[in-house]
Amino acid sequence: MKNRILFLASLSALFLSGLGQSVALAAPAPRVIEITAGDNMKFSLASIEAKPGEELKITLKNIGTMPKEAMGHNFVILKKGSDSTAFATAATTAKATDYIPESLKGEVLAHTPVLGPRKSAEITFKVPAEAGDYPFLCSFPAHFMVGMKGVISVK
Repeated sequence: MKNRILFLASLSALFLSGLGQSVALAAPAPRVIEITAGDNMKFSLASIEAKPGEELKITLKNIGTMPKEAMGHNFVILKKGSDSTAFATAATTAKATDYIPESLKGEVLAHTPVLGPRKSAEITFKVPAEAGDYPFLCSFPAHFMVGMKGVISVK
């Protein structure tokens, strides 16, 4: 009887110590942010605040009804200090690469594909450790120019 109790106590301790380790090692879930874009060429959010190193899961939903060829939307996050206007200008001729200009793809932290009506896409990425403002935009032709842009402020 004594051996059985000692065995069960040891087994319980081993199980609980292993469980404690797996819980301690589990990474926190990314913070989820949903953004919509429609035929009005506006994002539902123009600013996002984030902590350095935080993981974000951003879902873009195209709630518009116009065809993708006329009113597609994407969500492109650029590095701190990037020239959003230059990126958007170069993107107008980059249809073959989903409006991500090959010459400036090194400026991109993360992006979704161009979405047609009633489609959605998500990106999960780790916010840079350096504080500052990281611009985001829709790089579909002319969308940035009419205001489809914003900033992720890392504080």
